[in-house]
Amino acid sequence: MSAPGLYGLLAEFESAERLVDAVARAYLEPHLAVVEAYSPFPIEGLAEALSPRANRVPLAVLLGAVAGGLGTYALEWYSAVFDYPLNIGGRPFASWPAFLPPAIEMTVLGAALAGVIAMLIGNGLPRLHHPLFGVPAFERASNDRFFLLLRPQRGDFDAHRARSFLETLAPLAISEVRT
Repeated sequence: MSAPGLYGLLAEFESAERLVDAVARAYLEPHLAVVEAYSPFPIEGLAEALSPRANRVPLAVLLGAVAGGLGTYALEWYSAVFDYPLNIGGRPFASWPAFLPPAIEMTVLGAALAGVIAMLIGNGLPRLHHPLFGVPAFERASNDRFFLLLRPQRGDFDAHRARSFLETLAPLAISEVRT
């Protein structure tokens, strides 16, 4: 069982190859919940080894675009047909060519706003402090060290089993990350 206040276990490695190997082996363990890797530079093959989660930003952009476009078109149609109908030059009240430019602009604006908001939420931003900053060795993540974080997501995370698994990877050090 995981200890209260435990954010995760952090293993420090000296090379990129060892980190990629550790990530690949961590995904073979059924009791580990979330695996995160940190390195000072991009590592070829690490993104594939981490097997990224499904990205929900495109869906949010689509929903924002549809809501912006349809909402604006519906507002224009309601105001021109029901709320304040004006007969100008014998044109119909629901003149869709006049409604399209604002609806298209609001489609783009709705998509952009939804995309930015979904990206911020998906990245957990804004976040001014992260529990990893409390581990003194993590300062070297931007210089010359590679880190693997095992973080509990479910209630069945066993910190002792996770620590013994990390010890089989022969890291330089294993640190507990507290919230």
